[in-house]
Amino acid sequence: MASSLLALIDDIASILDDVALLTKVAAKKTSGVLGDDLALNAQQVTGVKADRELPVVWAVAKGSFINKAILVPAAIAISYFAPWLVTPLLMVGGAFLCFEGFEKLAHTFLHSKADDAAHHDELVNALADANKDMVALEKDKIKGAVRTDFILSAEIIAITLGTVQSQPLTTQIAVLTSIAIVMTVGVYGLVAGIVKIDDAGLHLTQQNLAGSFKHSFGRGILWFAPYMMKALSVIGTAAMFLVGGGILTHGVPAIHHWVETVTTGQNGFISGLISLGTDAVTGILAGAAVLAVVTLVKRFRK
Repeated sequence: MASSLLALIDDIASILDDVALLTKVAAKKTSGVLGDDLALNAQQVTGVKADRELPVVWAVAKGSFINKAILVPAAIAISYFAPWLVTPLLMVGGAFLCFEGFEKLAHTFLHSKADDAAHHDELVNALADANKDMVALEKDKIKGAVRTDFILSAEIIAITLGTVQSQPLTTQIAVLTSIAIVMTVGVYGLVAGIVKIDDAGLHLTQQNLAGSFKHSFGRGILWFAPYMMKALSVIGTAAMFLVGGGILTHGVPAIHHWVETVTTGQNGFISGLISLGTDAVTGILAGAAVLAVVTLVKRFRK
């Protein structure tokens, strides 16, 4: 009896260890989506009054939990009934990541600073307009953010499913559920901190005399916040190309075998550079191709 109990505990410990390891691997693979998710959701709050930022973030977070409550069972059903769909879904998710990344680059080069300034002024004027229905504005922003979250969550779940596809069903369920919870709590917890960091800096500058440590620290936060948002956006975009390109590279046998051939015999650093470079180039080219197709389809529809 005692030996059976110890064996059961050992089996449970082994399963939990496998779940923890696979969850860590899946989290690493979904880092590109995570970086973009952070920047995108923090930007979604732009145009909302300061005292309504956290309620809006919480509303979007609840929507994200609902999205994942739909996506996780769907992913498990696909893995069980149609496992052949996992690789095509991964490829679609990777292509979409590359498309989003390239669309951001295109927006940066095709839109002038005057366009961005005009958009910013429009948001500021909306906040200052007493006749503007801010409740409707919040609802529109929440709906848009939840729709965007559904796409990003689908990518996270698809990438995670590809990581655990060969594992037992119970392990798949545990890892997918863990990633869904950890990513949602982590992303929206960080988003809440990011959107309020400027308020924290402003509070410190108002509560202390000029020249004091807290006052200077608050000014430093206010100076740092815009650069942090830009850095998040850049890192997120780069990660999208690397993660999306990596998925496509592994999904196309010719490219995957070429990388293996070139990196054979190379040291770890050179091999890593070649792999990353291939993923980045593949991601950029795939993003450009998808954007071109989407643009043509839009023009034909018009």
